[in-house]
Amino acid sequence: MRPARGFTPDQVARYARHLILPEVGGAGQRKLLSSSVLLLGAGGLGSPAAMYLTAAGVGKVGIVDFDTVDASNLQRQLLHGINDVGRAKVDSAARTLHNLNPDVEVVPIHEHLNSDTAMKMFEPYDIIVDGTDNFPTRYLANDAAHFLGKPLVHGSIFRFEGRLALFDSSHGTGCYRCLFPEPPPPGSVQSCAEAGVFGVLPGIVGSMMAFETIKYLLNIGKPMIGRYLLFEGEDMSFRELKLRRNKACPLCGENPTVHELIDYEAWCGVPAMEPSEAAAS
Repeated sequence: MRPARGFTPDQVARYARHLILPEVGGAGQRKLLSSSVLLLGAGGLGSPAAMYLTAAGVGKVGIVDFDTVDASNLQRQLLHGINDVGRAKVDSAARTLHNLNPDVEVVPIHEHLNSDTAMKMFEPYDIIVDGTDNFPTRYLANDAAHFLGKPLVHGSIFRFEGRLALFDSSHGTGCYRCLFPEPPPPGSVQSCAEAGVFGVLPGIVGSMMAFETIKYLLNIGKPMIGRYLLFEGEDMSFRELKLRRNKACPLCGENPTVHELIDYEAWCGVPAMEPSEAAAS
């Protein structure tokens, strides 16, 4: 983490509503300014997550994405506008976020996320935020975060439904593999590109991902560790499932068999999309 620093007059004005919260205050805001978050994707879920993390004053926000802005993204990916069509999403995102809060160091990472690059990408950051909806990247993010001892905020969306969890498996709690030990058979689950997604849904789930990330960084409230939240937008209902560590989990169980990153595309039987494509394309 970066060393904490005092506040300028502009920062006092910007973060005033945080500073008067007893749960945050000056110490908490300095902690946010000294923290770092890596976002996987500048798409549907990454857009609101990145914007709220940046607005809140998280000092360093990395964004991994290798995609360009497409007109079909503009229905829900609020980091981008019509003038960004054809531009690299990380560049569009960096410009938007810098305009939102110049306090924040935005690190655009225009690289493929795979088994060769994940560990190096994840290592400099305090927490990983994953909004992908393809299984190879989800398992990759889960395993890399576990090996590096990083907490992982997980979100997903489909049509009118959303999911949220926080995995911290290196500290004895469950991981994504505990919840889904095996990927589904190829072709058995539709992507958002095939089934559609309600445009406001990623704003809801992505904002909750940012909320959970900031809570974790500040150590306030009750984290989502050990819980799996399900949101159904059509009737505005929430359900919560308990998530326990699976003793037989091949990654975080009592006798793990996964000790390094693998070829997740081959294991899942499908190619991994880029994070922003996966995050509600």
